Amino acid sequence: MAGPSKPRKRRGRIASVALAVDALFDSSLYEISFKAREFWEAATIFCRRFRLHGWRRAIIEVLSECFTMGAGGFVVLLALAMPAFEITGGDWRNQGDFAVTFLDRYGNEIGQRGIIQRDSVPVDEMPDIVIKAVLATEDRRFFDHYGIDVLGLSRAIFENVRANSVVQGGSSITQQLAKNLFLSNERTLERKIKEAFLSLWLEANLSKKEILQLYLDRAYMGGGTFGIEAAADFYFGKSVKDLNLAEAAMLAGLFKAPTKYAPHINLPAARARANVVLSNLVDSGFMTEGQVLQARLHPANVVDRGEQKSPDYFLDWAFDEVKKIAKPGQHSLVAHTTFDANIQKAAEESVEFHLRQFGKEYNVTEGAVVVIETNGAVRAIVGGRDYGTSQFNRATKALRQTGSSFKPYVYATAMEHGFTPDSVVSGGAISWGSWSPHNYSGGSAGNVTLLTAIAKSINTVPVRLAKDHLGIGPIKAMAESMGVESPLESHKTMVLGTSGMTVMDQATGYSVFAQNGFVGSRHGITQLVTRTGDVVYDWTKDAPPPHRVLSEQALKYMNTMLAAVPVIGTARRAQLPNIVVAGKTGTTQSYRDAWFVGFTGNYTAAVWLGNDDFTPTNKMTGGSLPAMVWQRLMVYAHQNIDLKPIPGLDHPWVDPVVAAKAEEAAKKEAADAAAQAEAERPPVLSGRTTQTLRDMTKVFQSAPVLDAPTLPETLSAL
Repeated sequence: MAGPSKPRKRRGRIASVALAVDALFDSSLYEISFKAREFWEAATIFCRRFRLHGWRRAIIEVLSECFTMGAGGFVVLLALAMPAFEITGGDWRNQGDFAVTFLDRYGNEIGQRGIIQRDSVPVDEMPDIVIKAVLATEDRRFFDHYGIDVLGLSRAIFENVRANSVVQGGSSITQQLAKNLFLSNERTLERKIKEAFLSLWLEANLSKKEILQLYLDRAYMGGGTFGIEAAADFYFGKSVKDLNLAEAAMLAGLFKAPTKYAPHINLPAARARANVVLSNLVDSGFMTEGQVLQARLHPANVVDRGEQKSPDYFLDWAFDEVKKIAKPGQHSLVAHTTFDANIQKAAEESVEFHLRQFGKEYNVTEGAVVVIETNGAVRAIVGGRDYGTSQFNRATKALRQTGSSFKPYVYATAMEHGFTPDSVVSGGAISWGSWSPHNYSGGSAGNVTLLTAIAKSINTVPVRLAKDHLGIGPIKAMAESMGVESPLESHKTMVLGTSGMTVMDQATGYSVFAQNGFVGSRHGITQLVTRTGDVVYDWTKDAPPPHRVLSEQALKYMNTMLAAVPVIGTARRAQLPNIVVAGKTGTTQSYRDAWFVGFTGNYTAAVWLGNDDFTPTNKMTGGSLPAMVWQRLMVYAHQNIDLKPIPGLDHPWVDPVVAAKAEEAAKKEAADAAAQAEAERPPVLSGRTTQTLRDMTKVFQSAPVLDAPTLPETLSAL
């Protein structure tokens, strides 16, 4: 009986402890609740003493709402600025100690890039007039603000509104430095937010002297020069330490628009701008009118450098290429490049000509071009209309949607998977999950051959190929194998060109079609030589050999299809006289981007037109302005050269209308030449002799015909 009683006692003790704990918990909870109500009541009674009524309460409510919205806005701005702060994590001060002189394909010097730190003149050693001229023009309150000059910005906004145009800039020197070091020149709200936060970051991490030093060393000064010391040497042949007031004013005027006011290009404009700087010195109180009078009366003269524009966009890209291939410890170099000044000039002229003529009509402001010769040599790069206004290279750094100009990568994949130009695929409506792409015309194309589909740029056909036959992976792999370095999204919409690509990538990819299916030959540097003449890099020896990415059959099919686009398709405006052209147009959603990428047997060129802020154009398609830019450029590029055939194109496409017109023109030209030759033929007989011969001809023609049997008798009678 003693055994069973022990478990009951233990259970009783456990129950007692549990009840005690429960009671303690309940009582504690009650006490906490009671104390909380008591505290809340006391706090409420205390706060009632400060309760406001009437206008005071209205002010507090407004301030409270402003504080709430301000806090929310700050959180949003901080979230937008976070990507900018990631840039500052690297070694942003160190841009290398490269100093490279660049030569074109013929050995002529075209510019320099890089800065050796010992060439930088410390701010303390610069003349006082130089510092004052820069501050008076760019940021008078530089030493009084903390990165963002609110007063200066307000003044600039007021002056711009009053003048109904942009007459003053509101960016501080710190903001300009932030843009030069970390950002592009894209005119977007996101970029301005990043610029503001980075300005504050620079002010927190650098002294004013360091900020000013970096600004004077890194700013673009025109003529292919960066930094005020390089500009002083280029324009005046002297160090910044030796500048007089007139020269200092001219250099200070370059920061706003270095290309527009470059004195070796437009000396009158540079002198007028320098006069504005002198006025700024007086208005800011840095100098008196008497002190600047001599500089007004005797403006600066510059070293004669000629009017040859510096190919700055090409030099920026080539400088990056040098950094990739240069060996450690060899940073002072001479680079022999593939640059062709004539083709560059033709490319720039074609872009500017068409944007001036049709820019307002199509609501388009910017363009970019890359030209690659069939041997892989990059001959020209147009990264924008004005390097002085924007150093952002739209040809090598801007990622823009490609639209239908991406389709050749899809069709190339299809050709490698057994399709031919005559393969028939439905061009009717198609849905891929929730995505239902439409053709440009909006209707159904029915069953069409792949040749017709690419020539007419039918959207549903490449989508059907990707969905039912190819898949996204092989298409992406094909584009990358053809030289596309831009990150491509593995999304089904990629088929219609929704991934961003650079103009350089497009030119590189299409050059595979012109180079018989091989990739890996694109280059801008042919040789790197030290200052003592030692060759440290030779492209023909040191570069990896090109390799085939398209089979001969697939290449033949693709070039046959792409050559049809300018003849029966969307790129008729890209046709060249007596030269076979192949290529593809591209137009993105809302007409934000327009492309034409085309090639001949000699050159491949990619043309992009659009707006930096991604605003839509006025229904501009790739077959309109881009094709016209391409055509004007290529007409010049093919003058006085040996024409090469497009690989694999056995039967070049000929537009029957163009052929008929050409034949008619040839006949007319031959007739005109014959008539002119007849008119210019000199007489050999006198007029009397000619008339006698004509009379004899008439007598012979009217004489009776003799019968054959009587002919001997007639002869014997004679």
